[in-house]
Amino acid sequence: MQIAQNSVVAFHYTLTNDAGEVLDSSEGRQPLTYLHGAGNIIPGLEKQLEGREAGEKLNVTVSPEEGYGEVQPQLVQEVPRDAFQGVEAVEPGMQFQAQTQGGPLMVTVTKVEGDTVTVDGNHPLAGQKLNFDVEISNVREASQEEIEHGHVHGEGGHQH
Repeated sequence: MQIAQNSVVAFHYTLTNDAGEVLDSSEGRQPLTYLHGAGNIIPGLEKQLEGREAGEKLNVTVSPEEGYGEVQPQLVQEVPRDAFQGVEAVEPGMQFQAQTQGGPLMVTVTKVEGDTVTVDGNHPLAGQKLNFDVEISNVREASQEEIEHGHVHGEGGHQH
C-alpha cells in the first residue's frame, strides 16, 4: 500500500543537522506513527513520504520553510526577572509556557543578565535545514475514528 491521505504510517528515522550531528532518532524505540495528511509531522517530510511503501528507505532534506520555519526575531524578547515568580533559579535552557496575545507559547531561556531574562519563542530547530534518514516500517488504512480525531490510535499512537 502506498502512503496517501489518511494512511497510518510507521517509520524509523534519524534526524541530523548539516554538521552531521544527530538531533533525534527512533533507534531503540518504537517507530514514529502518524496519520498522513493530518499535519502530524512537518510538511516537508510528509511531502517526501507521499507515494512511498513499507520497506522503502530514503534520505530527505527539509528546508526551514517546510520544517520548523525561519527564525522570527520578534519571538526573542527580554523580560524582567520578576516575570518568573516562584522560580528560584532561572537559567539558560529552561523552558516555560508564556501567555501571549496569540495564545500559549513555549519559550526557552537563552540568557540571564542581572534582572533581565532573554527568552526565545522560536522552535529550537527553526532556521535549520533538517536531514532525515527514514525507513518505512508499515503503511495501513486509517480507521474512521482515527480520521475523525486527526491522529493514530492504538500501538504507536494516541490512547484514549
